[in-house]
Amino acid sequence: MSSADFLTDFHHVATIGATPHHGVDRQAATPEDAQSRAWFSKWVTDAGYTLHVDGIGNMFGLIEWTPDAPFVLVGSHLDSQPLGGRFDGAYGVLAALHAARNVDELVTNSGTAPPFNLAVVNWFNEEGGRFAPSVMGSSVFAGLFDQEKMLDVVDLAGVTARAALAEIGYLGTDPRPVTVSYAEIHIEQGRILEREKIAIGIVDRSWYTQKLDIEVLGEQSHTGATAMVDRRDALVAAAKIILMVQEVTTDFADEAIVSSIGQLTLEPNSPIVVARRVRLIADLRSGDPQIVQTARATLLEKIAALAVEHDIQINVTDFDIRPIRYFPENGLQLAEQAAARSGLSTRRIQTMAGHDSVAMNTSVPSIMLFIPSIDGVSHCEREFTTDADMVAGLALLTEVATDLVNGALVDPTRSPALTSTTSARA
Repeated sequence: MSSADFLTDFHHVATIGATPHHGVDRQAATPEDAQSRAWFSKWVTDAGYTLHVDGIGNMFGLIEWTPDAPFVLVGSHLDSQPLGGRFDGAYGVLAALHAARNVDELVTNSGTAPPFNLAVVNWFNEEGGRFAPSVMGSSVFAGLFDQEKMLDVVDLAGVTARAALAEIGYLGTDPRPVTVSYAEIHIEQGRILEREKIAIGIVDRSWYTQKLDIEVLGEQSHTGATAMVDRRDALVAAAKIILMVQEVTTDFADEAIVSSIGQLTLEPNSPIVVARRVRLIADLRSGDPQIVQTARATLLEKIAALAVEHDIQINVTDFDIRPIRYFPENGLQLAEQAAARSGLSTRRIQTMAGHDSVAMNTSVPSIMLFIPSIDGVSHCEREFTTDADMVAGLALLTEVATDLVNGALVDPTRSPALTSTTSARA
C-alpha cells in the first residue's frame, strides 16, 4: 500500500473547485463536480477497472474477480457544500479507490478469487446543497427515493437534476451492481475523537432527523412609503421564526438536540420593497425522536401565534423525516477487530449528520467509520484532518474491505446465488 500515492491523489482532487481559503465548491452536477467526476473516471479506467454510471448519476468503478458474483461497495461522495471543506465526502472516495486497489493486489497475488467482487462508488448529490433532499443518489440506489421524482427536483434557479446531469454528461444508463454489503469512511465532523484522542469512530446508529419547510406570506409594499403600522412584512416574521428555531433547543438538556435554519429565500428581494414571501428550511435532529417531536410541536404552536400577531399566513410542511438507523452488530465487531489488527484505538459513536451509509444500511449490511476532525469543524473551508489520520483510515478500510469481499457480513442462507470461485483476475 502506498500512502504517498493516496496523499498525492487526495491533495490533487482538493484543487478541483478550490476556494481561496483551502476549501472546495463542487456542488452537485456543476462544472466543478464534472471535473472531479472526470478525474474519478480516468482513475478507474487507468487502473483497468470497469466504469458504470447509473440513471441518477452514481458512478461505480467495478473490479470483477468472480464472474456474475455480487459486489461489495465502498465509497462516499465528491460533491460539496457551497464553500465547503475538502475532506467531507472526498476523503471517503479517495480512500475507497486506494483501498480497492490494495485489495485487488492482495487477491491477484493470492491467485484465488474471493466470493464477492468489489466496487468503488461516487454517490450523486449527497450534500443536497443544490438539489434537496440530500443523500439523493444512495437513497435512490437503496430504494428509499423514486428515481424519476429525484430527477425532477429543481434547484433555486429552476434547473432540474435531470437537466444538470445531462448537461455535464453524467445522466447514465448503466445497470447498478448487485450489492451484498457497503463500507464508508468519513471525517467525524465532530470533536469526540479529537477530544478523547481516539483514532477511529465506529458508527453504531444515526440520529433522528426532521425538516420543516416554512413559507411566510406577507404583503409586498414600498419600504419608504408604507407606514410601519400598515406593513405585513414576511421577513420580520421570518426573522422571529429563525430565533424560535434556535431557542427551542434550550428546552432540553445540553446537546440533546440541534437545530438550524440553513436556507432562506426572499421575494421580491429588492432593497426598496417590503418582503411578500420568505421560505425557510428548519432542520431538527436528536438521538431521541420524542425530543424532536416535542420541539416540533412547540414551534408549530409559536408559529401559529406569530401568524395571528403579524396578520400574515405561515404554512409549515414536514419533509425529509429520517428515523434512527442502527448499524449491524456483526459489522461493528468486524470493524473493531480490523482496527485491533491495525493497532488503532476505537470507540463506538453516533452520527448526527446524514451519510450515504445510513441510506445503504436499509438495504444491505453497512459499516460506517470516522477519523478525527480538527476542532470538529465541517461544511466550511476551515475543515481539516491530518494526513496521518487519513492514512490510518485508509489502512483500516483496506482491512475491512478485504473481510467484506470474503463474505464476513453475509448470511450464507440469505446471500445471492454465486458463481463458483475462479482464478483471480490477472
